[in-house]
Amino acid sequence: MSGPQLSLAIAVFLACAVEAVEAFTIVLAVGSTRKWSSALFGAAVAAVVLGILIAALGPALTVLPIGILRLVVGGLLLVFGLQWLRKAILRAGGAKALHDEAVAFQQESVAARRDALGEGVDSYSFAIAFKAVLLEGLEVAFIVLTFGANQHDVPLAALAAALAVVAVIAAGLVARAPLARVPENSVKFAVGVLLTTFGVFWGAEGAGASWPGGEAALPALALLILTGSWLMVRDLRAGRPQLAPEPS
Repeated sequence: MSGPQLSLAIAVFLACAVEAVEAFTIVLAVGSTRKWSSALFGAAVAAVVLGILIAALGPALTVLPIGILRLVVGGLLLVFGLQWLRKAILRAGGAKALHDEAVAFQQESVAARRDALGEGVDSYSFAIAFKAVLLEGLEVAFIVLTFGANQHDVPLAALAAALAVVAVIAAGLVARAPLARVPENSVKFAVGVLLTTFGVFWGAEGAGASWPGGEAALPALALLILTGSWLMVRDLRAGRPQLAPEPS
């Protein structure tokens, strides 16, 4: 492999890995806290739609209005994220009763047995996973086509992108087990922060704003939102008696 080919492969791999991490994070979050079957179904449908778009349009994908898509998806994620974050802050601050994890586990077990029979799809989990995978998948397609076309080696760019996605999924599956042991209330707090972070980031990009460092600004933005949320929790906890846990 020549120097330019190696540079192309590394650049595409790293860029696509970032996009894959964002999509996997959202799917993992909604799947862990809502319904895995619906989240995975949404991701699978998005992958099929993405495959059809790539097969039908190919290079024409680069002219799609990605800015509008980012604005719409970012706005929706921001709405959902702020709703989750508001409830998580109220629970952590004692203004809203925490879930009783033991009772919640029993209820989720019953729901899981029902879902195993194929009854019901959680539209929230489906929609969030679908939008995240479709958006990030389009971003990956843009990266492959633009980088590959510039170096006249689209197949190599596609291979690097595929390896990046596989590597992220493999690493994410390892991370799922420790995440499953985290208390539900803590997970929902983290999910609220993540969805709000991605919503602000994508919404601002869709509106035409540019983030310093591009996607490298995501950790700083998440830290800022987390810090602000924790300060709200501290204010709520000051002088407020904790409420008894609620069953669901």
